[in-house]
Amino acid sequence: MLRVVFAALMLLFLPLSATAQDFQTLLQVHKDEIAKPSRRSVGPVLAELVASGHPALPAFLEAWQGKNVYQRLSDGLFFYIEDHGDTITLLDIETRNVSAQNVAAGTLDQIKPNGGVRRAIGEALVQFRLSAPDPAQRREALDAISRNLDPSQLGPLQASIADEPDAVLRLRKERLANYLIARFGDTSEARVAAIENLSDDLSVDGRAVLSQILRTRLTAAQNLPDDANVARILTPGDENLSRSAAYDMLVAQAGLPPIVTDQDVLKTIEANIDGGRSGGVALAAMTSWDMRYRTYDTLADQGLAPPRVTDLDAILANWTFAELYEETDTAVTTAATRIQESVATRVAFSQTVDIGLDAVSLASIYFLAAIGLAITFGVMGVINMAHGEFIMMGAYTGYVVQLFIPDYTLSLIVALPLSFAVTFAAGVAMERLVIRWLYHRPLETLLATFGISIALQQLAKNIFGTQARPLTSPGWLDGAWMINDVIQIAYIRIAIFVLAVLFLGLLLFVLKKTRLGLEVRAVTQNPRMASSMGINPDKINMLTFGLGSGIAGIAGVAIGLYAKVTSEMGSDYIVQSFMTVVVGGVGNVWGTLAGAGLIGVLQKWIEWLNPSNTLAAQTYMILFIILFIQFRPKGIVALKGRAAGD
Repeated sequence: MLRVVFAALMLLFLPLSATAQDFQTLLQVHKDEIAKPSRRSVGPVLAELVASGHPALPAFLEAWQGKNVYQRLSDGLFFYIEDHGDTITLLDIETRNVSAQNVAAGTLDQIKPNGGVRRAIGEALVQFRLSAPDPAQRREALDAISRNLDPSQLGPLQASIADEPDAVLRLRKERLANYLIARFGDTSEARVAAIENLSDDLSVDGRAVLSQILRTRLTAAQNLPDDANVARILTPGDENLSRSAAYDMLVAQAGLPPIVTDQDVLKTIEANIDGGRSGGVALAAMTSWDMRYRTYDTLADQGLAPPRVTDLDAILANWTFAELYEETDTAVTTAATRIQESVATRVAFSQTVDIGLDAVSLASIYFLAAIGLAITFGVMGVINMAHGEFIMMGAYTGYVVQLFIPDYTLSLIVALPLSFAVTFAAGVAMERLVIRWLYHRPLETLLATFGISIALQQLAKNIFGTQARPLTSPGWLDGAWMINDVIQIAYIRIAIFVLAVLFLGLLLFVLKKTRLGLEVRAVTQNPRMASSMGINPDKINMLTFGLGSGIAGIAGVAIGLYAKVTSEMGSDYIVQSFMTVVVGGVGNVWGTLAGAGLIGVLQKWIEWLNPSNTLAAQTYMILFIILFIQFRPKGIVALKGRAAGD
C-alpha cells in the first residue's frame, strides 16, 4: 500500500512523455496480474500503473473495478465491449474506438476482481482523482475518503491541498486530513493537536472521528495490565453491567462453567432417572427446590452434570470488569474525551437554538395562515370554515401565474398582489351572498361556510386535478443559511418570516393609523354607536371580511412555496389557524402573534421529544391547548373595554 501512495505522489512530478506510452502495451506488461488479480499482487501493479500517469488510467480503473474489462483469449489484449446480444463489438482500451465487430463471446474472458482487489482499485482511483481537473471528480474522491478513512489516503490528500483551486474543496481536504491525522498520525503530539482542532467541528463526521478514537471494549481480568488504557471500571450489579452479564463474560473469556438454570436442573434429574430414583433420591421426595438442588449436586459430583454455581458474588469479587480503550495512547484518549465533552455541550446548545429557529419559522407560517382568520373570526365573530380554502386559492393563483411568467422572481412579485385581489374578491362575494344573512347565528354560519369549503375543494379538483401542483420558489431562495454544522434554516423560511413581520406591521398600521382601521374598531366595539356616527356597518363588515380573505390568499402563496399545492392544502391549516386565534386572544393582532408563537414552539418541542409520531405530537398539542383555555379562556392577550364584554 505504501508503494501505491508513493506512486500517487510521484504522479505529480512525472514528465509529460510518460503519458505518451501506448496504454495497451503498458497493460500487457502486467497482463497476468490484471487478468487474475489477488489482494497481494494487485498493489505493485497499481503502483506502476498510477506512476505511469497515463490519461486513460482513471477510466480503466473504473471499468476494472466494475468488472467491465475483457481479455481476448487469443492474444491476451484488453478491451471494453458493446454487447449486442448475439455479437460483441470490441472497443480500444485507450481511445474507445471500435477495434473489431461481430466477435463471438467465447473468445473473450471477463475480468472479475474480488472484493479485496476492488477495494484496492478504489483506493488507487480515489488518490488519482484527488488532483483531477474536474471538480466533480475531486468531490467524489473526497466523498469516498470520508466514507472510509484509511491511513494510506493521508499522503496523497495532503499533497493535493496546496494546488487545490476551489476554496470549498480545499477546506474539506484540510478537514479530512485533520481527521486522518487524529486517527492515524505518526506521533502522539500530532494526533493530540489534530484532536484539539476538532473542538470547533460540530459535524457528524468530526464527532464520529472522536467516537472512533474513544471506542472501547469490555473485558474481565483478575489483574489488569499496568499499561491498560482504562476508560472506566464497572461494578457487577449496577445499571451498566448486571451480575448475570458479568458472569457470562467470565464464561466466555475465562472458561468458567455456565450458570445452571432451574430448567437445566429439572432436565438433568429427568435424564438420570433409574427405577423411580435420580441421584439416589426418590422422585417422590423431590417436593422442594432445595431437594432438587441437592439431587443435582449429587449428580454433578458423579460427573453426570456440570457443577452448579452457588456463590456468584464470591466469584465476581475476584475479577475486575473494565471498559478499555482500543486506543493505547492515554494522551490521545484524554484529549479526545475532553474535546468530545466540549463538542457535546456545543452541539446540545446548537440543537436547542436550531429547534428554536424552527419554532419561530413554524410560528410565522401559522401567523400568516391565521392573521386573516383573526380579522374575520376575531373581529367580526364569523366562524369561517372556508378560510383554509382561501389559502388554497392563493396558492393556486401563484401556480397559474408561474404558467404564464416563467421567471420565478417576477412571477412571485406578480402573484402576491394578484392572490390578494382574487381572494379579496372571493371574500367580498362570500360575505355579500352568504355571510351577511347569518350574522349572530354562529351555527348556521359554521354549516354554511363548511359547505362552501367542500364546494371550493371540489371546484379546485375539477380545474387543477387531484395531483399536487408545483409552486417553485426563485433560485435565490434555494438552500439554507448554515450558521454551523447543526444550526441551519432554509432561506424560504426566512423569507416567510420576513413576510409575516411585514404583514404584522402593515396590519397594525391599517388598524391603528387609517380611517378604515378606526371604523373597523368602532364597529367591532359598538355597531349601533358607530352607525349613529355615520359609519356604514355593512360596508365595514364587507371590507373587513375581504381584507381577511385577501391576507389568507397571500399566505397561500407563501405556504405553497415550500408545501404541496393541492385542493386539500387548506384543511392542513384551518385547525391550527383557529387554535392560534383562540389561544392568542380573539380579536387581537398581538394575541394572534402570541398564539402562533406558543403553538409553534409547543409543536416543535413535542416533535423533538417524540420525533417518530407526528400525529401523537399534534394530539398532545391539542390536549395542552384545551387545558390552557380552561385556565385562560380569553387567550394570552385578552381584549379590554366594551369588546371584552362582548
